Amino acid sequence: MKHVQDVIHQVAANVERVIIGKREAVELTLIALLCRGHVLLEDVPGVGKTVLAKAIARSIGCNFKRIQFTPDLLPTDVTGVSIYNQKSQEFEFRPGPIMAQIVLADEINRATPKAQSALLESMEEGQITVDGTTHILPQPFIVLATQNPIEYEGTFPLPEAQLDRFLLRISLGYPAKQDELALLERQRIQHPLNEISQVVSIEELQVLQQSIREVYVDDLIKEYIVGLVNATRFHDDIYLGASPRGSLALYRTSQAYAAMHGRDYVTPDDIKGLIAPVLGHRLIISPAARIRNVHADEILRGIMNQIPVPGARAGRRVEREAAATR
Repeated sequence: MKHVQDVIHQVAANVERVIIGKREAVELTLIALLCRGHVLLEDVPGVGKTVLAKAIARSIGCNFKRIQFTPDLLPTDVTGVSIYNQKSQEFEFRPGPIMAQIVLADEINRATPKAQSALLESMEEGQITVDGTTHILPQPFIVLATQNPIEYEGTFPLPEAQLDRFLLRISLGYPAKQDELALLERQRIQHPLNEISQVVSIEELQVLQQSIREVYVDDLIKEYIVGLVNATRFHDDIYLGASPRGSLALYRTSQAYAAMHGRDYVTPDDIKGLIAPVLGHRLIISPAARIRNVHADEILRGIMNQIPVPGARAGRRVEREAAATR
């Protein structure tokens, strides 16, 4: 997995020429790319969500299209529409902006649920259906959606089915003081995004996407993943827990995370580092917990403290047996 580590670090370093001091967010986005998953970038305006999407697209040589979600957006504005050609006397399909490799769904929560639903088939199956005809989307295909968690006026909350299709939810946050000073200096003459070049080919990326599936996941790690996800379904502060899609997401992202760090096996620490961005947006907090201002990340930390780490049970059994013989 040394090759995966080298390539991903090269791409991350290239993106960091624009996105300064946000290595973790950049790596999580690249994990989603390796897993063929989609990302929800949830943060306040102006922290670099759109720039991150453009920088990654340029770094891997993928075509990039942006959809500005607004209340009057129609599903056909996303998927495309069939138009009658009077010359050929046939209907011709005019593809929408979803027919791209990296799609930025900007301010996704500003569109109506009807328009948001246009993304469901593409995000899950890698295809769209218009007028009964199915069109396969180009590969690799990834949706990077942005939303402002602070502004609620004129927005439509994403339905649970939509949220569950995002592999990860990421927050960039404000930059540190030194990083913001460096940002001002780098944009003194021109935007550094103009200098971003391709560092890996699409064919090489597809090879990496296939190679991470060879990362070994022990049966105890699988039980740990299922135990964590299952605990969300019976927690007092959670109205609706994570689905089996959450288990699969945690499984795949842990493989990519391990490969990114040069390992061909997954450790419990990989799971712990990914549980919040993978499962946090899949949970519906109960009304009573929301009144107490309880957040998903806090609940997940509590669940991790309750579920034994693989190997810990065996170690405790040995300790009990040793104490009994004294």
